[in-house]
Parts: sequence; C-alpha cells; structure tokens
Amino acid sequence: QVQLVESGGGLVQAGGSLRLSCVASRSINAMGWYRQAPGKQRELVAVITSGGGTIYADSVKGRFTISRDNAKNTVYLQMNSLKLEDTAVYYCNAVRLLKDYWGQGTQVTVSS
Repeated sequence: QVQLVESGGGLVQAGGSLRLSCVASRSINAMGWYRQAPGKQRELVAVITSGGGTIYADSVKGRFTISRDNAKNTVYLQMNSLKLEDTAVYYCNAVRLLKDYWGQGTQVTVSS
C-alpha cells in the first residue's frame, strides 16, 4: 500500500505561481501529477522517475517544473505563469507493482 498526501493548492491570479507537494508513505520509482477540470477527463500534467527523467504535457511545458526529493519520498510541482485554464483539481499519482495510487487531490484556482 502507498499513501499520498498532497498540499500547496489554492487561489492565485493569472500569471502567478504555486508549488504543490506530495509526500509518499514509501519509496516509489515513478511519480507524477494529473489534473481534472470540471466536466473534463483527468489528464497527465507531468511525471518524474527516481532517476530524474521527466515528461510534461504540451500545455504546461516551459511553465511547470516537476522535481523530487528521494530522501523525503516527495515530489513537487512548481507552477509558474499560471493561466485560467490551469484551474483544476490536481492529483498526485504513484505506480507500484503495476497498481495506481492517488492522493486526495488539491484544488488550484486561477483567477483573472
């Protein structure tokens, strides 16, 4: 079993920044962030492996940065130049032994 605890969401104006954090209860190879806006499907935002390899959605490239601290089993998502369309519930994800684990989600709201 893996527990994921997210923090860092909130309300921010367009153009602003937020940093999300996700702490895992044990060491995980690949961790990532997904988001789900109202009325839309959940989508990948960014993924990072234990070795530091990263994948980003095209919509966030150049604005968001995913990083991790393996010693703390923590993954971060630095979000800069936020846009209205970034408004969503952001979920931390971990895959272990072919099973998906999800955090409870943290709301990010970008206002004009």
